[in-house]
Amino acid sequence: MRAAVVTRFGGPEVFAVAERPDPIPGRGEVVIDVEVADTLWLETHIRSGAGQDFWPSRPPYVPGNGVAGRVAQVGDGVDPTLSGTRVVAHTGNEGGYADRIVVPADGVSIVPDGLDLSVAAALLHDGPTALALFDITKVGRDDTLVVVGASGGLGILSLQLGQMRAATTVAVVRGAKLERIRELGPDVVVDSDQPDWIEQIQAALPEAGADVVLDNIGGALGEASFGLVAAGGRFSAHGTPSGRFAQIDRQAAQRDGITVTGIEAVQMSPVDLKRYTELALREAAAGVIAPVIGQTFPLAEAHAAHAAIEARHVFGKTLLTTRR
Repeated sequence: MRAAVVTRFGGPEVFAVAERPDPIPGRGEVVIDVEVADTLWLETHIRSGAGQDFWPSRPPYVPGNGVAGRVAQVGDGVDPTLSGTRVVAHTGNEGGYADRIVVPADGVSIVPDGLDLSVAAALLHDGPTALALFDITKVGRDDTLVVVGASGGLGILSLQLGQMRAATTVAVVRGAKLERIRELGPDVVVDSDQPDWIEQIQAALPEAGADVVLDNIGGALGEASFGLVAAGGRFSAHGTPSGRFAQIDRQAAQRDGITVTGIEAVQMSPVDLKRYTELALREAAAGVIAPVIGQTFPLAEAHAAHAAIEARHVFGKTLLTTRR
C-alpha cells in the first residue's frame, strides 16, 4: 500500500510517498480500504516541528487522524458482516494518509446510506467539534453568536448550526472569502482585514454584546474578539491557525460573569467522540448540516494540500483521496 510519509520536520516538501506492507488486523480490529482522508491545520503545525512538547509524532510518520472507506478485512472476534461496510474512523492521530489502515472495530462508525464518503470524511473532525462546542457554550435560540474564522470546515458548520440554534449569527472572515460566506446566509459578514472590523461587529450586535464567541483562529484576532462578549456570555478559545491560542485572563473574565473555555473542553473520550461523530453523520444524512468541501488532493500530493492550508488559500474542508 502507499502512504504519505513525513520524512523529517520541515515544510510541505518533507513528504514522500512510500510503499509499505499492507496492515493485518489483530483480534478486535478491522482493516479499512481508505477512499478519503481528512486533513487538519494542526497536522501542518506538527509536520513543521512545532508543538513537540505536546504532540508525540516523530519522523518518519504518516499523518492523518480520520478516514472514510470500506472494511476490507476483519480480525478475530469481529462481526464478519462488517466486511464491505462503508465506515469512518478516527485513527488515533496518525496513519490516515494511506491506502489502508488498521483500527479497533469498536471505533468505526457506519456511514448512513446515501451519504457520500467524502462528506462523511469532511465531518470526522469538524462535525463532532462543532456539535460539542454548541453544547459547551450552550448556544440558545435568543443568543447572538459570533464565529471568528468562519471560512474553514469548522467555521462553516458552526455557521450552519448557528443559523438553526441562535437568533443572530455573525461571520468573521478575511477579504477574499467574503462572498462565498455570504452565500451561506449568516446574518452579518465582517472582513477581519478591515481596521474597523471590531467596530463593524459592535454596530451589528445588541448594545450588551455577543452572547457567544467561537474563536477558530486564536492569536491577536481571537483576543480582540473577546472584547465583543457581553457580561454573562461565553467565549471559546479553541483555535490556533494564527500560531497560538488566544490568551484570555479567565479570572478577570469570570469577574464579569464570562465563561471562557479552550481546547481542553473539546478533548473528548473515545465514547463521546464516537457519539458526536455518529450524530454528525445522522445530521448530514438528514440535510441538517452540510460540510463544504473546498478542495481535494490526491494522496501523492499531500504536500500540496499542506501548502495550501498553510498559505490560507483554502475554503471549507481540504481532503485527500486515494484514487489513482
